[in-house]
This record gives sequence, structure tokens and C-alpha cells, in this order.
Amino acid sequence: MRIAGLAAGACFVLALAGFGAALEGYDHAAWPVALLGAAGVPRATAFNLLGFVLPGLLAASVAVARRGGLPATAGLPARLGWMLAMLAALAFAAQGLLPLDAAGPDAGRGRLHGVAWGLWGIAFVAAVVALSAAALGARRPWLALGHLGAGALVFLPGWLAVGGLPAPLAQRIACLTWFAWVAWAGWRGRERAAG
Repeated sequence: MRIAGLAAGACFVLALAGFGAALEGYDHAAWPVALLGAAGVPRATAFNLLGFVLPGLLAASVAVARRGGLPATAGLPARLGWMLAMLAALAFAAQGLLPLDAAGPDAGRGRLHGVAWGLWGIAFVAAVVALSAAALGARRPWLALGHLGAGALVFLPGWLAVGGLPAPLAQRIACLTWFAWVAWAGWRGRERAAG
């Protein structure tokens, strides 16, 4: 689980850096992540597999392992939280299977890509709220705060205008925060606590 959690983020970052460098004129501060996997962009399929699908599946494996490692006495919030975390990871992976169209990002499958992006964020925020409730029930306020902090750093820049932060940078902050949380969840995986 520790390897999967770290590998998910590493795979995403390396794919983003490598494919971004290989695409002439691509600027991380000006273009969204999904443009690297848009239909008609060179090496789009490879980016979608390495930037979305593989990291999402690795993150899902962490959530499944955490859910499976819960003690029999774990309550509904912990069980629901890890199931929602798995759903968020699968939604992230789905973005690679539903690429944008560079000519019309809001048309065709591009709309479904946007739905997957939205589902990823909503499911993750719901997951951390449930896991925070589980942590508070187990009298672990710092753990609850960690979950909620990650949820806020994914939701606020990813979906709300934050102090004039450009959307492509806000998107990267949201993704990197999520991958940091996945790595943290994988690292803590041997703990048989509530969340």
C-alpha cells in the first residue's frame, strides 16, 4: 500500500512533466492537465494511461486496502469514507478514458471528462468528511483535521476562484494535494484505526 500510494503521485507528476515538456508550446501555467490527453494531441493516449488511468487505479488500490483493513468494529463513517475514496480514485482514472477534444473541450466525450473531474472532487470531499467523522469518533482530532485540510485544498482551488489563481495552477494544486493525501493514506495503511 505504501508503494502504491507513493507511485500514484509519482506517476502523475512524471507524466505531467514529461509529456508537457514533449509538447511544443505547452505551458503548465496556462493550459489544463487534460490538454495533454486531448484527442488530436500527440501521445495523448500514452498520457491518458500514465497521467490518469494508472495513477487513479493505484489510488483506488490504496482505498480498497484501507477499507479492507478496517477492524470489524469500525463504524459506518470509516467504511463509507474509504468506499467514497475508492470512487474518487476511479473517477480520476475515468478522465483518461474520456479524453477532451482539443477543438471543442465542452463537446462530445469532453463533457464526460468534465463529469469525471467533478465526480472525483465531490466523491473525495465526501470521503474526507466521512473519514473526519470517523476520526473524531475515535478521538483523533488531528487525523480529522488532516482529512478536512486535504479536502479543502482539493475543493477550494479546484472549483472556486481563489485569489486570482489561474485555473491551470489551481487544478494542479488540487491534484497534487489529492496525491499527497493518497500517499499519506497508503503510508498510514498498517494502522487499524478508524480513518
